[in-house]
Amino acid sequence: MNRNELVSFLDDYLQVSAYPDKSSNGLQVEGKAEVERIAFAVDTTLRTIERAVKGKADMMIVHHGMIWGGLNYITGIHYKRLKALIESGLNLYVAHLPLDAHPEVGNNVDLLRLLDLEPKGPFGEYKSLSIGFYGEFEEPQPIEKVAQIIAEKLDTTVRTYEFGKRVIKTVGAISGAGAFALEEASRKGIDLLVTGEFGHADYLTAIDLPQSVLVAGHYETETLGVKALMEVVRERFGLDVFFIDEPTGL
Repeated sequence: MNRNELVSFLDDYLQVSAYPDKSSNGLQVEGKAEVERIAFAVDTTLRTIERAVKGKADMMIVHHGMIWGGLNYITGIHYKRLKALIESGLNLYVAHLPLDAHPEVGNNVDLLRLLDLEPKGPFGEYKSLSIGFYGEFEEPQPIEKVAQIIAEKLDTTVRTYEFGKRVIKTVGAISGAGAFALEEASRKGIDLLVTGEFGHADYLTAIDLPQSVLVAGHYETETLGVKALMEVVRERFGLDVFFIDEPTGL
C-alpha cells in the first residue's frame, strides 16, 4: 500500500500528536513510497535495521526511534543508523508515549491484561496526561502469584520490592521507566506498581513511601504494544509483517 496512507492511519489510530514526548513520533525517516512488508521492533539499532533489511521490509515500526527532539549533528552512531536507513530505502515509523498509552494496543493496558485485568481508570500522569492504567483484582492476590504470572507470560526475570502491601488488590501499570509514578501510586492507594526498570533513587523513594513494586524489564514490558499493533496492521491491511526480537536483558 501507499506509505503515506499507512502513516496517516497510524498517526490517527495512535493519536501521535496528542502526547508531549521527548521522542519525535510518527514517520522519522522517509523511505520507499510503497509498503508491502513491515518489520516491528522495540528499538532502532543497527542490528534491528539490518535485520529488517535482510527480511526485505519496506518499513520498520518501533517504540524507540532515533530522534529524540532533534538531531544536532549527523555523526557517529546517528550517521551509521541514518545511512543504513536511507541506503536501504527503509521507512522508520516511531510511536513512543502514544504506544504506551493506547487503550487498545498499548504497553500499559496489555501489562494489566497479562493479569486478566481490564483498566479501571487512568494512572501515571506525565506532563498533564495519564499514559498508564490501573486495574483491580476481584479477590486480593499474594504478590508472589502476581510475579509468577508476569514472569511466565513475558518469559522474563521478575523482581519484587515488597515495601508496601504484600497481598495485592490494585495494580498500576507503566511499562519501561515507570518509576516516576511511585508517589502517584502511593497517593492513590495503588497496592502494586508494575513497571520495567528500577534505579537506585527509585528504590529509596519506594522504601520511604512505602510502595510495593514489581519490575519485569524495560525491554520485555515494551514488546507488548509493538506486537499488538503489528496484529492490527496485519488484520486491517493484509500486509506481511514480522517481529524482530532483540532483548537487552534490562
